[in-house]
Amino acid sequence: MNIALAKTEKADVAGANFASVLAAQTGSGKVADARRRAFDQFQLIGLPHRRIEDWKYTDLRALMREVLPIAPAPDAAALARAAAAVKLHAIDGVRRLVLVDGALVADLSDLSALEQGLSIRSLRDALAAGDERLLSLGTADPMVALNTALMTDGVVIDVADGIKLSRPLHVVHVAASSAKAASFTRSLVQLGKNSAATLVESYVAGEGAGTYQVHDAAVISIGDGARLDHVRLIEDARDSFNIAAAEVRVGTQAHYGVVGINTGSLVSRYSSTVTIAGEHARVETNGVNLLNGTQHADTTLVMNHDVPHCVSREGFRAVVDDRGHSVFQGRINVRQPAQQTDAKMMTRALLLSDDAEADNKPELEIFADDVTCGHGAAIGALDDQLLFYLRARGLPEKEAEALLIQAFVGEAIEAIADDNLRALAIAAAERWLAARG
Repeated sequence: MNIALAKTEKADVAGANFASVLAAQTGSGKVADARRRAFDQFQLIGLPHRRIEDWKYTDLRALMREVLPIAPAPDAAALARAAAAVKLHAIDGVRRLVLVDGALVADLSDLSALEQGLSIRSLRDALAAGDERLLSLGTADPMVALNTALMTDGVVIDVADGIKLSRPLHVVHVAASSAKAASFTRSLVQLGKNSAATLVESYVAGEGAGTYQVHDAAVISIGDGARLDHVRLIEDARDSFNIAAAEVRVGTQAHYGVVGINTGSLVSRYSSTVTIAGEHARVETNGVNLLNGTQHADTTLVMNHDVPHCVSREGFRAVVDDRGHSVFQGRINVRQPAQQTDAKMMTRALLLSDDAEADNKPELEIFADDVTCGHGAAIGALDDQLLFYLRARGLPEKEAEALLIQAFVGEAIEAIADDNLRALAIAAAERWLAARG
């Protein structure tokens, strides 16, 4: 029997994107071969749908429907819109790295006077040099495969052994094209032994930007004894799509802490796989979805405990209003050698309307017999007695609700160690609360 793939017009857009990437010669040799294999993998599956277990609650065939053309190189108008957006979301005391429509823009970035032991390159240059570390992401997930096939630019950050960066690194993804377009970015962050850094990622839109899609991926390696604090702020336009993935490897006695705050995008999905590969390591992941309208946000986390004596904590909060839909899928895998693992996962959702929806699916898969592991999930509404208590003391209903919501998400935000970054996350939550009226 001969089997032929039936290609739709939407699939042809992805094919045209792939042809343009190959024509631009962003990578040759093993990089080009990896691109071709990844694109073939994507074509076999297409956009993920509900029959794929990991995408059960986020059917991109229904929600996103198509892959948009790759955004053109930013022109003067797009750069002006991007500069205004960067200024609006500026953070004091950071080293800023700006990607506009998927291209690293040196004029908007702070690439001068790098600290000793810090190296920053564009993904385009790294691909041209054949840096195979950028290809370490698996391609079983169709959207990761698509990112591998079409990645055009990003940042490659290397921190040498023993270097502790004094300034956080702020990667700003700005959508500025006035046309409907997609960006495909990938970044690499590698920390050497006993080093330390803080990484902030922001996703924003310039004024007048058209409907857009962000397809992003990150490869993160944390060396023995190193520490990385990672903050993700998703404040995309309300008609945008943000599909992101990360693969993180944590070494011996290393620490990885990540906090994500999501208030933007019509549809977003963050898929993260963290592998604890060294003993006595610690990983803390926290996330907050603040959704209203018809927003859909999916957070999928896989925590792999491969070695003994390690600790992981996963905490996720969602506040959903109107007809919003929040999804959390978390899985902790404890391999047989990973004795004396201490792993806990908790997800909670707060529904503010009768039409709001939250799907929480925590899982444990344990093959070791000397572990302390647990998970839990809870979904509910605001406590009427607490609301009455606050309103009885003169607070308007919306203000009383805002106080309770702030308390609900505060635990996750408090996990951000840096005071300035914590204030930034609080400000994002406050903007969402203010928009409720």
